[in-house]
Amino acid sequence: MKQNHKAKILYATFLRCLLWLLPGLFLLASCGGSRNAGNGSTKAPRGTYTQTGLGSYYAAKFNGRATASGSTYRPGQMTAAHNTLPFGTVIRVTNTRNGRSVDVTVTDRGPHTKGYIVDVSRRAAEQLDIVSAGVVPVRLVVIKAAP
Repeated sequence: MKQNHKAKILYATFLRCLLWLLPGLFLLASCGGSRNAGNGSTKAPRGTYTQTGLGSYYAAKFNGRATASGSTYRPGQMTAAHNTLPFGTVIRVTNTRNGRSVDVTVTDRGPHTKGYIVDVSRRAAEQLDIVSAGVVPVRLVVIKAAP
């Protein structure tokens, strides 16, 4: 009788964990990406992943620092930080206030503030016209999956 009770508890715990994990699995499946940019990472096909939220840009103090991908951040390059898309993914970021868009390559992780979905380099921020505002609503679309 004790074994049957333990089995029921184990099964109930398993179901609770599964219900907790399912939304995350569906989210990962819908974006088609993974945090791991290593070999065998899932690619996000062109145009299938879109996201809206707030966008900002790198502060000047990050110039010359290493990014999560191992490259060096340079404000004059067209790069961005995203929390989940694989490194090397090219995304189109659109400032929804003025309609301006830029294509940038994901080379870093971030932003780490709730509601923010992308940090772009200074050059990209200038082209999007977000430097004076600092933070603007943006839409991003995957243009080219990571190699």
